[in-house]
Amino acid sequence: MSLPHFDRDDPRFRITPLQQCVSSCTGAMITSLLMTPFDVVKTRLQVQQKVLASNKCFVFCNGLMDHLCPCYPNGEKPRLHFTGTMDAFVKISHYEGVRSLWSGLSPTLVLALPTTVLYFVAYEQFRLRFKKFDIEKLGGNRDQLSFWVPLASGSAARVLSVTCVSPLELIRTKMQSQKLSFMEVGTALRQMVRETGVIGLWKGLFPTILRDVPFSAIYWTSYETCKRTCNVTDPTFGFSFVSGAFSGCIAAMLTVPFDVVKTHQQIEFGEKVLYTDKPGKSPGVFETLSKIFRNSGVKGLFAGIVPRLIKVAPACAIMISSFEFGKTFFYQHNVKKHYQKSTSDPLGY
Repeated sequence: MSLPHFDRDDPRFRITPLQQCVSSCTGAMITSLLMTPFDVVKTRLQVQQKVLASNKCFVFCNGLMDHLCPCYPNGEKPRLHFTGTMDAFVKISHYEGVRSLWSGLSPTLVLALPTTVLYFVAYEQFRLRFKKFDIEKLGGNRDQLSFWVPLASGSAARVLSVTCVSPLELIRTKMQSQKLSFMEVGTALRQMVRETGVIGLWKGLFPTILRDVPFSAIYWTSYETCKRTCNVTDPTFGFSFVSGAFSGCIAAMLTVPFDVVKTHQQIEFGEKVLYTDKPGKSPGVFETLSKIFRNSGVKGLFAGIVPRLIKVAPACAIMISSFEFGKTFFYQHNVKKHYQKSTSDPLGY
């Protein structure tokens, strides 16, 4: 027997936060496994244009979050020069080993998974509340999201997730740099507070927000626009995959300069604060932006755009299609459960 169709956002059938967590976990794990090599290459191309003072640290992200770690053992200078994306893939695999393309996968699974889950669950919660406000207060359409709803929801969800994870990421990085055990987390925390103050635990938050919030706002707005344009209320896996890839490409292209600035600032912070015994002051966002432009021009601001697009498109496609598939599964489960209950107990007792 086919089940009747209901509004996905109907309070009786909408998926719970726990079901949203499960829906986002699968996509996050698959994304971390497949996308890490592309961002390692992208970041190496970005870092190459910057003459590092000591070449002590390296930043990478697998489509879920950033990680900072030591780059060259024993203080060795980099010997590889990359002429392009494929050249970087070949040289890194040949000289450093194929496994180096998956650098940082373990800490990603430990830290990025809960962050990604928080982000997607937060987006759904903000979307529902903003949609309710739009309908009740602004006279919006109940069947279609207004333009500002996904834009505001994506921005708010990203601010929340990066703010929550920023101190944890810095502590984890400091633990790695000093080879601290989990029992010495308190020591690492106190040391960082002494060096940079409590506010220092959120060092790098502004450039992260500067990059991630516009990306999130553009991405969700583009994705919901695709659904509205195609008149799709219950997206299939294929539709979500294609729309997610398209939306991710648009957002990635428009935010590449912010990504480059974020990479440079993380490296500066690692060299001057985390991977040194004499912490110094790292440059601000606009100072970094100006330095990149002076040294490399507009081309420098878009360094690594090809591997970024190659990474972002499938990463966004995998995440959103997996998330939508999970939402559909649990939505149908909730409808079936409610329908069975109502037919067996029509009075609701």
